[in-house]
Amino acid sequence: MAKKLAGTMKLQIPAGQANPSPPVGPALGQRGINIMEFCKAFNAKTQEMEAGAPCPTVISYYQDKSFTMDIKTPPASYYLKKAAGLKPVGKRNRPRGAEAPGREIVASVTAAQVREIAEAKMKDLSANDVEAAMQIILGSARSMGIEVKG
Repeated sequence: MAKKLAGTMKLQIPAGQANPSPPVGPALGQRGINIMEFCKAFNAKTQEMEAGAPCPTVISYYQDKSFTMDIKTPPASYYLKKAAGLKPVGKRNRPRGAEAPGREIVASVTAAQVREIAEAKMKDLSANDVEAAMQIILGSARSMGIEVKG
């Protein structure tokens, strides 16, 4: 007999850095998921990724307290900020895009970097080929105030 799905939840956790502290622990604990088992499994699955890269994760949990997780690639904005070399600013010490996208340009990336990002994100994008994926990444860059050269 198949397991009965109790629900799903989405979390964005830094690669290799899942731990029982908030926000991960409380979110899992209130749903009856074994927190340490999740943290060990997540960290093992993300050890090949760049440490600290934000990983959107979809967790499906079942009535028997078991779970499955689908770890996606980091957001396009993360890759674009990294490629553009934006420096961390603000309270949370994170790199930011433009405050007025379309009127302000904060950085620039090359077309080759956009292609590289599109190839890395290909499995999570709704694109049939790399050219279509590049258009999606170009749209993200434009909305962040990042100019694409070349």
